[in-house]
Amino acid sequence: MKIKISIILVLLAFVSCSKQSDFQLLSPNGALQVNVSNINNSSAFTIIDGSDTILESSIIGLKVNGISFVENVSFSDLKKTEINETWETINGKQEIVNNHYNGFNFKVAKNQSSSYGYEIECRVYDDGFAYRYIFPSEAIQDSVKIDQELTSLNFRGDYSYWAYNGEKHNVGPVLRTEKTIKEVRTPIVMQFHDDSFMAIHEAEIMEFAPFTIAALSNDKSLGFHIAYSKRNQPFKTSWRAFMLGEKVGDLVESDLLVNLNEPSKNQDFSWVKPGKSLWDWRVLGYKAADGFEYELNTASHKRMIDFAAENNIQYLLIDADWYGDEFNENSDPTTTREGIDIVACMQYAADKNIGIILYLNDVGAKKFGLERVLKQFSEWGAVGVKYGFMKGGPEEKVKNTRAIVALCAKYKLMVEFHDNPIPPSGDRRTWPNLITKEFGHAQGDAKYSHFPETAVNQVLINQIAGPLDMTNGWFDLNSAHVGRPKVFEELPGTVVAEVAKLITIYSGWMVLPDSPEAYLKKEDLFDCIRKMPAQFDSYKVLDAALDNYVSIARKAGDDWFVGSLSNREARSITLDLSFLSKDEKYEAILYEDAENSNFLTNKESYIIRRQAVDANTKLVVRMAEGGGHVVYIKRISNE
Repeated sequence: MKIKISIILVLLAFVSCSKQSDFQLLSPNGALQVNVSNINNSSAFTIIDGSDTILESSIIGLKVNGISFVENVSFSDLKKTEINETWETINGKQEIVNNHYNGFNFKVAKNQSSSYGYEIECRVYDDGFAYRYIFPSEAIQDSVKIDQELTSLNFRGDYSYWAYNGEKHNVGPVLRTEKTIKEVRTPIVMQFHDDSFMAIHEAEIMEFAPFTIAALSNDKSLGFHIAYSKRNQPFKTSWRAFMLGEKVGDLVESDLLVNLNEPSKNQDFSWVKPGKSLWDWRVLGYKAADGFEYELNTASHKRMIDFAAENNIQYLLIDADWYGDEFNENSDPTTTREGIDIVACMQYAADKNIGIILYLNDVGAKKFGLERVLKQFSEWGAVGVKYGFMKGGPEEKVKNTRAIVALCAKYKLMVEFHDNPIPPSGDRRTWPNLITKEFGHAQGDAKYSHFPETAVNQVLINQIAGPLDMTNGWFDLNSAHVGRPKVFEELPGTVVAEVAKLITIYSGWMVLPDSPEAYLKKEDLFDCIRKMPAQFDSYKVLDAALDNYVSIARKAGDDWFVGSLSNREARSITLDLSFLSKDEKYEAILYEDAENSNFLTNKESYIIRRQAVDANTKLVVRMAEGGGHVVYIKRISNE
């Protein structure tokens, strides 16, 4: 069913006839309609899905300097815009992004006031809408105190919701009438009907602490909870973004968040190169058949560099403690510990065209000077930074994150953030060097691993916000915790599911956690990872059901990779391959769970088979309990 949606934004006010009182705005395809009018004293918007009202008469506005701007207000100076452009991503799920919206700005003022409080900017896309508050320099005061967001989202009827939950399993499913939403972080995903979904998140988090969503006093409405903040004008808040779709997969595919961010300005980011990376941290202690034991030393790093160079892997991530105990304030990141010659390692890697990513703890960055440290990393030849354990309150972490990303760009360093970072918000459009984040719980981190259903929901909920570094790709699932001090327990899942996660979960750095030898023991399966490109061209959700399963297709030139994941249940799904080019022939290599595979008792068994496919094929995908499925689809030359 094609969703027909009307959004009615109403600013209710006592206004004179000289004020702008009514206007209408349509999305580019005409499916979304925005009406703005002045009636009676409040500000509200409504969403109608066909004949069904989803969001009705919902207040929108702020309390600023102790003054409420949702009652006794007027608006004026309406300005409409239309943008229709395409832009090419450096670090994104899609190579080409279309940014097409209709927008408007208008000023909001208290009645009988000669000056106004702020502007509201709204953009309407085919797949959603967003608004933000703008405080220009000529508004009411130089200093502004944002006391509270007074927006009240009034959903008509019942719905189920799921939400991001930090390093824990996602919240949900929860039926709203059965349980009050006390407070959740975003993204939040709502399902109204079988073919009606909405996600709420924010875009362009640049200054303010991220908001949360909670039930208001009437227990029926939801509101945005924002931290008190004081600002000098001019400034803009983040975007409050609403993504809409007939399927949950539409929300994951949406480019709305990146489109709401500004393009990068006056900087060349051509040096930003997504790719696959080996990782030393969880390999430490592994003993190879030839007697070699991986330790935190240059010999181990060179061995991993050799493997990367031979297997289409672009990077090596050298993680914590390479410059000393990461939490010791006397550990200087511009020096190295005994056994590590960072200069020799960098030169060895450069000779083999492998980039080195260096870990940096917040303690060392603050004690020894962030810019001094990053400058040294750049001079050594590092290409990126993994930043861990940032301390501070939410707003402080936002400011520090922005400073770190900007300084990394200055020294041509890509950067990722781990350990409860601020949410992705489409900001990689402005800063393409912001390559990924551990926005959730990376596999095997913090001494435990999530179960298969969490991986499914990370794809369908967390990933709405942006790229995720979940460190997937384990092959030694049965015994990695034996003899490796940084692997704390057995990892639930099947080895085929581990490969599928590399396809279903997008990250600018695909960080591979296992040892080279573990990959070579299953080289026929590892060959699928070896074939994966540094950057895919597109990302399509073929089929998905929250809590249950997901199937993703990603294009690489003329070829495709398809990854599927299941929760703890075994299942078969049928995939429509009509996304393949018509009149072309393909060979599919299928990597499948074995008949008796199980995410707890038989994790490493798999089978590989081949079959011819084309755009008319309906491919049956079978997955074990907690398992997965991978298809590499290669175009066959017509010659």
